[in-house]
Amino acid sequence: METTRDQLTEALYQKGLALAELEALKRRVKMNVNSISGLKFVLFIFWPWLVNSKGEQNRLLVNMTLVQNATALGAYCLDGSLPAYHLHRGFGAGVDNWLLQFEGGGWCNDIKSCLDRSKSNHGSTRYMNKWEVFSGILSNNASFNPDFYNWNRVKIRYCDGASFSGDAKFYNGTSLLYFRGQRIWQAIILDLLPKGLGHAKKAMLSGCSAGGLATFLHCDNFTSYLPKNASVKCLSDAGFFLDERDIALNHTMRSFYEGLITLQGVEPNLNQNCTSTLYYPHLCFFPQYALPFIETPFFILNSAYDVYQFHHILVPPSSDPRRHWDHCKLNVTACDTSQLNILQGFRIDMLTALRDFYQNSTRDGMYINSCFTHCQSETQDTWFAAGSPRIHNKTIAETVGDWYFSRNISKEIDCAYPCDTTCHHMI
Repeated sequence: METTRDQLTEALYQKGLALAELEALKRRVKMNVNSISGLKFVLFIFWPWLVNSKGEQNRLLVNMTLVQNATALGAYCLDGSLPAYHLHRGFGAGVDNWLLQFEGGGWCNDIKSCLDRSKSNHGSTRYMNKWEVFSGILSNNASFNPDFYNWNRVKIRYCDGASFSGDAKFYNGTSLLYFRGQRIWQAIILDLLPKGLGHAKKAMLSGCSAGGLATFLHCDNFTSYLPKNASVKCLSDAGFFLDERDIALNHTMRSFYEGLITLQGVEPNLNQNCTSTLYYPHLCFFPQYALPFIETPFFILNSAYDVYQFHHILVPPSSDPRRHWDHCKLNVTACDTSQLNILQGFRIDMLTALRDFYQNSTRDGMYINSCFTHCQSETQDTWFAAGSPRIHNKTIAETVGDWYFSRNISKEIDCAYPCDTTCHHMI
């Protein structure tokens, strides 16, 4: 049967893709979807999404909620649009339990990059998909998410570019940018409190990537909003960004964060116990410096070979002008002995930064595997599935659940690459 444009559009919608994204794709490839060649191109790009997953009819799509009262707090996305979240209600025994998940998506640290971002789905709710797929830790299926499936689950959309921590504004007479991540966080919490979060019995704040970093920054503040007798904990997925020199011995990521912190007015919102201790207060944006001051129980889920950190902290393009690392970045089996040694050194540095957390804390948890990946809690095949990554035969979901409910000691560290045969490598 011939696939029509309407059928294709409906299929893309059912995958949670906004029509605006399809239009943008069409413009980028300068094609007409009515043409046979154009239709074939779109099908080629999206066909794996349309037909290559199990249980597609049972996917959970959750609608967006705009925070209408955000204007009272001056809480705006970069472009001035209203912030948003997606809420799927809990049920049964989980009706009074809450899981909040920060969306990730990098950062912007100068006017140009923030202006560009303000015209995208990471800087404006106007460009975001209005429906979000909830899977992994956000799934409502007990078979896919055994410990949190019946909780109230919230996806907090990311539109500020500073891990929900800035409080500033830029206006030069022509361009206007709102750096209001801190206020966005407050506005969303205040919107959720009367919807049931205010009397939560159990709660967890989580996030992936830049959202995982936001979890470090807001964990104790989250606890302060909730009842004193609630069980509140925090989980960061792929958010433990290291303060590491790159292969050219430059502090590329530190410099990047310095620009971000200055531009977006972040420093006053960092952990004050941390900033009062360090000679360079802005370093408290890095999780390794903020972590000792977090009072709420915390779980760190991270790869020791996190792909984002490999590509942007350890080997950013500026450190490799002759592109010696290109093949290694695309395929780890193409890395030579010297490159593998550098990657092993990065793993050691991450474990060193986590040593006190691992050895001295009894309330906290961790899962540090040896997969070349980034973010593992929101994707079903890495969170909890038959072929999920494992350490000591435990999946990520099982380890996080054991930690949250205090069922077992939950501190797992994988052996070094390439020993783990359960990994889902991205490269």
